[in-house]
Amino acid sequence: MERISVGERRARLGRRHRLAPSCQAADPVEAAASLVVLHSTDPATVHLSIAARVPGSEVEATERALYDDRTLIRMLGMRRTVFVVPTSFAPVIQAACTDDIAQKQRKVLVKHLTEAGIGADLEASATWLQAVEESTAAALALRGSATAQELSADEPRLRSRLAMTPDKSYAAQPYVTSRVLFQLSADGRIVRGRPLGTWLSGQHQWSPVESWLPGGLGDKLQGDEARATLARAWLTTFGPGTSADLQWWTGWTLGQTKKALTAVEAVAVDLDGSVGYVLPGDEAPETEPEPWVAFLPALDPTPMGWKERGWYLGEHKTRMFDTTGNIGPSIWADGRIVGGWGQAENGEVRYELLEDVGTETANAIETEADRWTKWLAGVRVAPRGRRPSPLETELSKR
Repeated sequence: MERISVGERRARLGRRHRLAPSCQAADPVEAAASLVVLHSTDPATVHLSIAARVPGSEVEATERALYDDRTLIRMLGMRRTVFVVPTSFAPVIQAACTDDIAQKQRKVLVKHLTEAGIGADLEASATWLQAVEESTAAALALRGSATAQELSADEPRLRSRLAMTPDKSYAAQPYVTSRVLFQLSADGRIVRGRPLGTWLSGQHQWSPVESWLPGGLGDKLQGDEARATLARAWLTTFGPGTSADLQWWTGWTLGQTKKALTAVEAVAVDLDGSVGYVLPGDEAPETEPEPWVAFLPALDPTPMGWKERGWYLGEHKTRMFDTTGNIGPSIWADGRIVGGWGQAENGEVRYELLEDVGTETANAIETEADRWTKWLAGVRVAPRGRRPSPLETELSKR
């Protein structure tokens, strides 16, 4: 078995993740494709991840790719997480991951509708849901784009209430609106469009999927074929990685993961005692890029690309990750995490190094911090869809 060292893995990361200066991407779409997908649970992550990899990138360029050129699309994907994906790759994500999620979530929603008395039984609730979905999709097609509130005005049944945890003191009765729109999105029928407000907003207008993909998702790939395609893309960007890494990242079953690795003829390699995988012909050492540093946002695709993170994280997990496994803003040097960053109330970027990096690297990090302060121009990025990391919290109070 060929051995791939930690140093070689870090060299690959600098090149393939577009973080070394000579390896950066030309535009937002190239940056996204290089990482397979961009995390979008926190809307700021998309813009900051691109800005870290595309020299001179501004928010407007990313918004143009998303909402004007529509070469990027925001969609539900792996682990029931929202991502920004190159539009041409969206059918792969849909068939490889989202279709399974949609099927499971529909069963859950039908159960909740029945428990709320909206349908007399599961069959009646399923019929009710289908009717509301069709009416909502038709209303959206007429409008072209719409907010959840506008669609609720067109289809009053979206204002029906669920009964969540009725036996608890914290029982809630949320409207079914967001659940129906989530289901339509998971089924690949509608997509999230422009945000309501600034680029930091987590609320979006909705549009028919045909607005991004003429003809919709078309003839969908078969699940096995799509999973093989996604596994190949992940190995290209994140390989070598273990079977556990790929299974965690995709949210697949163990059986699906093994089948996908077999389909792409993944080659087993030695990762210092663990079995990892690369694509055929990708076993050779990577040429190490020039020294580099990078400030990456919370939930950036790079630190969230593997389940087993010791080779780039070291002993810094308790400071860098929240209690649900989401990473905060991180500082990287030559393929490893060396610190974290946050912002003061006035938007100034503050940081802390968690290990000695030497004078030259420390100076480069200071320069990068100044660059990000100027890039953010007083805009303060607050955690959204996640908890702040311990280090992020500490920095915000200084």
